[in-house]
Amino acid sequence: QVQLVESGGGSVQAGGSLRLSCVASAYSSSNNCVGWFRQAPGKEREGVAAIYRSISTSRYADSVKGRFTISQDNAKNTVYLQMNSLKPEDTAMYYCAAGPGFLWTDERHYNYWGQGTQVTVSS
Repeated sequence: QVQLVESGGGSVQAGGSLRLSCVASAYSSSNNCVGWFRQAPGKEREGVAAIYRSISTSRYADSVKGRFTISQDNAKNTVYLQMNSLKPEDTAMYYCAAGPGFLWTDERHYNYWGQGTQVTVSS
């Protein structure tokens, strides 16, 4: 069983930055992909970014390209999401998830989920 714990959320003004962290109790080859998802009130959960840990390849949603950066620190079992130039529409609960990630945007391809961290961006 893999446990994921997110942190780093908070409230910022538009244009500000936050860095989210996702610490895993352990990673394995079957959980090579770590993704960040977000869910705003009244909306479906959507994939924001993902990283394939073994090859350090990342993927981004069009809405965050150029503003968000996903990275990893293998020594700390941690995946980060650096969020810059935040917009009010980025306001959501952010979750990290781990799984094989055959299709990184598909929630069904993730086996483990964290509890989420809230990000609120005010205009």
